[in-house]
Amino acid sequence: MIRNAVPALLLFACAMGAHAQDPVYPSRPIKLIVGYTPGGSNDVVARIVAKRLQESLGQPVTVENRPSTGAIVGAVVTAKAPPDGYTLMIGASGPIVINPATYQSLPYSPQKDFIPISLVANFPLIVSVKADSGLQTIADLVKYTRENPKLANYASSSSTFRLASELLKERTGIVAEHVPYKGSADSTQAVASGQITFSMLDPGPAAGAIKGNLLRGIAVTSEQRMGAYANVPTLKEQGVDLQIKFWIGLFAPAGTPAPIIKLLERETAKAVANAESVKSMEQLGLEPASSSSEAFAQQIGREIQSWTALAKQKNIKSE
Repeated sequence: MIRNAVPALLLFACAMGAHAQDPVYPSRPIKLIVGYTPGGSNDVVARIVAKRLQESLGQPVTVENRPSTGAIVGAVVTAKAPPDGYTLMIGASGPIVINPATYQSLPYSPQKDFIPISLVANFPLIVSVKADSGLQTIADLVKYTRENPKLANYASSSSTFRLASELLKERTGIVAEHVPYKGSADSTQAVASGQITFSMLDPGPAAGAIKGNLLRGIAVTSEQRMGAYANVPTLKEQGVDLQIKFWIGLFAPAGTPAPIIKLLERETAKAVANAESVKSMEQLGLEPASSSSEAFAQQIGREIQSWTALAKQKNIKSE
């Protein structure tokens, strides 16, 4: 009886081992980490993607918000998660390409600790001023700030927006002091109340204030005008050779098996192309997008280099 029991135990162990390796993915719920508070663009996009992935993969996909300065906590949680495809992250330009440009040290490596799966959305910024300020164009803004250098200022809620604003200053000759705020909503309110001359805002937070005639958008940083803001000209139309696009993407911990990455890449592209997803994102002023994992990784490498050079030139640091 003892001899017969040994093979049986081995078979049981092998069966358990095969189960532990989870040969069929996914076979249990997937968690999607968001490094921002609920209700913002990243959170809304995460829930759009989660809904579509849940439908196509046949497993629950839940969103877990881990907000913090620079979205660092969410990035660390994801980086330390098992690389099995069951913990993913909706990551934005900020924690992936801006943080390494402005922080002297980070508790994660954007290029070593994650595998980029796919882009999900792109978004430009809107150069915004107080609606009744009298400023109608970028030329007006340049003229005002040069004539009133002690009064002119700009708001930013993170290093991401500060770097973009400094780049705009460099390309236009705008003269303005930086004033930091805790969030895009705070920056929006500061401009609308007249405390701040201008701010480069992401479309989501700016939408209500622009439609409510509290702010005026005088330029968008995209190559072409935005459908939701068709009356706002591009910087290029106003003679400024500058385009700025930030993005939101899907990431997995480094070491996640290639077949899982490829599956998620394909399913994310489908999720983003879904008509309902497109409509929901465009209402936020976002441009739905997808990419291959390899192309996304190359884009990240290029952007880290360019933003790091700008941060060094302008001596912009985060703490």
